[in-house]
Amino acid sequence: MTQGFDARIRTPFAVLGVRAPADTLEEIVYLPPATPALAPRSAIAKRVALQLERYLDDAEYQFELPLALAGSVFQVKVWREIARIAPGKTRSYGDIAAKLGSAPRPVGGACGRNPVPLVVPCHRVLGSAGLGGFMGGRDDFPLSIKRWLLCHEGVLAPAH
Repeated sequence: MTQGFDARIRTPFAVLGVRAPADTLEEIVYLPPATPALAPRSAIAKRVALQLERYLDDAEYQFELPLALAGSVFQVKVWREIARIAPGKTRSYGDIAAKLGSAPRPVGGACGRNPVPLVVPCHRVLGSAGLGGFMGGRDDFPLSIKRWLLCHEGVLAPAH
């Protein structure tokens, strides 16, 4: 589970596994908090790590990374639409579906297959009646990440 990463970056909510072969970011994977960190092994992995740290320091930070988005034509359209959501803002699956002439469920499926979360901020996409899912599921670990990120960006009030 922790193999094949070019970096593993510790954050307050998870360890981020970064895959960045060649000169593009291909994947960010949320790993359990106990996963060991790994210093960046390449220039692009270091660039990704630095930008992730900037985002953690400043929720308004805008990523500028070369991406290798491997997915269907529809998935890439959804990811591009999600990438337009500014920090501190949200949209619903239904909003994005209407914009793309689709339905909320396929948009949710594309969100769940987003290979570069945080950079393409799928955590900013909500269900019509609440948080919705995250990372293709509704378990506590993924939803705790989504809640943390939305609190970090000022969308949700921190739980006390």
